[in-house]
Formats: sequence, C-alpha cells, structure tokens
Amino acid sequence: MNKVLGVALVAMALAIAVVPHFTDCLSQGNLVTLANGATQPMKCHWSAQAAIGLGIPLVGVGAILTVSKRKSTLFGISILGVILGAMVIAVPNALIGTCGMAAHICNTAMKPSLNVLGSLAIVGSLGGMVSATRSKS
Repeated sequence: MNKVLGVALVAMALAIAVVPHFTDCLSQGNLVTLANGATQPMKCHWSAQAAIGLGIPLVGVGAILTVSKRKSTLFGISILGVILGAMVIAVPNALIGTCGMAAHICNTAMKPSLNVLGSLAIVGSLGGMVSATRSKS
C-alpha cells in the first residue's frame, strides 16, 4: 500500500513542480508594466516558482513512503506530506496568489490544478498515516 501511495505522491509532486510553469501568465507572454515603464512577472509566476519549492520535498516524501518500512517513519513523513499539500493549496489562494484577471490562464488552469494536486497530496498522505497506524512493524 505504501509503495503505491509513494509512487502516486512522487507523480503528483512532479506535476506540482512542473505544471504551473506552463499555466502561468509568463508562459503566455503576459507581464506587468510598472509606472516607470519597466516590466516584471505577475504574481502567478511567483506562485509557480513556489510550487517548485513545494514539489521537491513532496518527491522526497513520496520516495520515503515507497522505501520505508518503519511505522514511525511512515507516520512522520506522512504528516509532512499533509503539511506540504496544504501549502500547495495555500500558495495560489492565500500566500502569493494569482492575477486579478479571472480569464487569465493562471486562474483557469494553474490555480485549479494546484488545488486538486494539493488536495490529492493531502489525501494520499493521510492514507499513509492510516497505513502506518495499521502496520505491524
């Protein structure tokens, strides 16, 4: 059970780290023009960057779930998975955010995908916690 959860979590983590970079406004060529004429990426670009920082440790969580057999390790790493999944959801919704334009790709594709992938990471990690409490070792 933990091997399946671990592999699934690794796949979700890779999607968390990669998908936002194809669904942020910068990937579509949209930038914010400042009053002085300079341009900079929109908020969604920074949310995509943060997703890399959350996806990488989630890959580690999935890898450890795949190979570890110790009950305490499985339980502890699953708690970390729940926290990282919650952070994936928080980045585009509360911490950094996305663009103000509802029709932009970051609001129609990136935000929903991070919400779904973060939720799946939480559910998978909760499954790891349940599995750890039921295991014999």
